[in-house]
Amino acid sequence: MAEIERKPARPKDLGELRTVMAADRTLMAWIRTALSMFSFGFTIYKVLESMADAGTIQNSQSPQTVGLVLAGMGVGSILLGTIGYWLTLRDLEQAGKFRLGRPVLLMAAFMSVIGVLLFAGIATRAI
Repeated sequence: MAEIERKPARPKDLGELRTVMAADRTLMAWIRTALSMFSFGFTIYKVLESMADAGTIQNSQSPQTVGLVLAGMGVGSILLGTIGYWLTLRDLEQAGKFRLGRPVLLMAAFMSVIGVLLFAGIATRAI
């Protein structure tokens, strides 16, 4: 007897699934934006710091200020993106299903910690 090929079961509400996946992609875009701000802020901080050490620029606080602003904007963007993500899931009543197991949410938490450490490193000039 030939086996009948079974199709995989589909979720009941595809619109809801697409909305959750769109929220994932949106949070990933926030993470990319934050990563760009972190890297640009750190690079500018190091370049301006070397210029201040060489005496090319007068204000020795400007590298720290620029780095702090960009690192702070990066942390803020991840926090805003994560809040928007959770609000979307809450509106869909999916927050219970997707708790901390979502990879994009774990990456957002990881990048938030890295951003706070970068901010603290620039603030204390430890970097």
